[in-house]
Amino acid sequence: MCQNYPEGSRMKPKRKAKMMQVRTDLPIEERNISMSNALARGAQGLSLSQKRIIALAMAKTDSIPAKELIAGQVGGWRVRLFAHEYVETYEVDPNTAYEQLQAGCRSLLRCLWRTVNEGPKGLLVREGPWCILAEYSKGEGRVDLAFSPHVAPHLLALRSHFTTYKLKQAAALRSIYAWRLFECLQSWHSKGRWTPTIEEFHKAMEAPDSCTKDFGQIKRRIIEPAVKELREKDGLLLDWESIKAGRKVTGLDFKFRPDPQGRLAL
Repeated sequence: MCQNYPEGSRMKPKRKAKMMQVRTDLPIEERNISMSNALARGAQGLSLSQKRIIALAMAKTDSIPAKELIAGQVGGWRVRLFAHEYVETYEVDPNTAYEQLQAGCRSLLRCLWRTVNEGPKGLLVREGPWCILAEYSKGEGRVDLAFSPHVAPHLLALRSHFTTYKLKQAAALRSIYAWRLFECLQSWHSKGRWTPTIEEFHKAMEAPDSCTKDFGQIKRRIIEPAVKELREKDGLLLDWESIKAGRKVTGLDFKFRPDPQGRLAL
């Protein structure tokens, strides 16, 4: 859901975004990625490369001091990413890693997240930009990303109703649909079951129009490949079936649990 929007319409932080301290006691792939359930199940507007960058940034802010979390919620926060981290985490070509990182960060400046919740008079929709500034240094092989303070409540100092997983659990995925399905399942991990309506599934996967109008398309292009990848790469025991009213598919039923022989730890 990357969009161009007028410069003046961007939400600007009241304070300058500060560089956050990052933990060094754990390898980056062992660090947690956390987000609100609303964001995990909502429209994130991200391609696979953008999702990788956001996940890497979130892993670097895992377990940061509470004082900095509060500052991030008020004025936004900056995260420093290096090309070598991108290579090590996602096994991309080191010869083009910096260019990939730079291009992905630049495109993030035009991407919007969206959440939908129940309000007093119907659905309440909120949306805003993920990032408000990017700073590039090719000589150092780094990019600094400044996140919007408006996305902070979905990513920092979460106490309840949130989804969390280790970066390594998603790093090997090569499909944005597999990653999004993984996050949706993680948001229901305590139940081991996710039963979205077909409309909820369309929105969570950000399915193209051709799929939303034809269940056969969404089955072939999104569900089956994503389920196959999660079974193979994350050792997830995952089964699904469609829910019908007559001949029309009205919902989906995903049942899942970690394979004792696999790598996924839900």
